[in-house]
Amino acid sequence: MEETCGRIVEELSRRYAIDSRRFIGLLARGNLFELLVAVVLSQNTSDRNAIRAFENLKGKLGVITPETVASLSIEELAELIRPAGLHAQRARRIKEIAEALKGRLQEFEARIRELDAADAREVLKQFHGVGDKTADVILLVYFGKKVFPVDTHIKRITQRLGFVKSGSYREISGFWSKCLPPEKYLEAHLLLIEHGRQTCRARRPLCGECPLRDLCEFYRNAGSK
Repeated sequence: MEETCGRIVEELSRRYAIDSRRFIGLLARGNLFELLVAVVLSQNTSDRNAIRAFENLKGKLGVITPETVASLSIEELAELIRPAGLHAQRARRIKEIAEALKGRLQEFEARIRELDAADAREVLKQFHGVGDKTADVILLVYFGKKVFPVDTHIKRITQRLGFVKSGSYREISGFWSKCLPPEKYLEAHLLLIEHGRQTCRARRPLCGECPLRDLCEFYRNAGSK
């Protein structure tokens, strides 16, 4: 299976170029709190909408820190992040995280850095609105820990390929973690998302153009009908 997964990364890397401007996690990865805000903005919306909201906030604050976000009212924060959708709910969550980390971001970052991935994930998940995927993006992108985040695109592709039948986050993440070397996690994560956006779409997937179709259970079954 390691050979198959290696081939998948190779095929996708030939098909797609990773543009950091299309991935909010790459735009915000230089600052832990900015990345935390960015991935909360990206939940259940497109990166395009999340990036618009993030840029509004950054344009207003300059640097997104717990202190600058805490200085905003809920209403002002919600209006700035409106393009991401669910802006009132997201504003409350981001404000809560900002208040919790105000004056202690460096201490918090140091604590996460010294923990193993499983314990670090649980610490991040203590924040309301931070689940497995959000925590794993932060752990991989910012801290370089050996985790494989799974979004809706990666879940769909993995199930269509037939590698994991269930929709379990842990099973899908565990599959990719085991069949790829850790130094390939981020590249594979981004390439699979791009593949899901452009080719293996939720509706009307472009199976005839897919570089992975000879590996794909979904394609084989569709062709037999």
